[in-house]
Amino acid sequence: MADSKGFWFIAGLGIGAALGILYAPRPGEETRELLSRKAGESRETLTRKTAEFRQQASEYMDRGKEAVSRQIDQFQAAVEAGKQAFRESSAPGEGTPHRA
Repeated sequence: MADSKGFWFIAGLGIGAALGILYAPRPGEETRELLSRKAGESRETLTRKTAEFRQQASEYMDRGKEAVSRQIDQFQAAVEAGKQAFRESSAPGEGTPHRA
């Protein structure tokens, strides 16, 4: 059953292509030129869009790296502040007396 459907699909494609060529409003050479021109335009558009996408992705990556770097710096500063506060609170002779 599936083979039969595949056959009829391929047959339909062939018949459709043949009818399209027979009833095309332009001669074959014009049609080929048109298809070639459209393919070139599509390639140019795709190349331009790809370049824009790469540029935008690069900008997002740079922003992400900067944000991560800021977060790391803030975390390290917080750790250092915590260490300093611990040193100051545990230094002998300051604040509450320590028990031995």
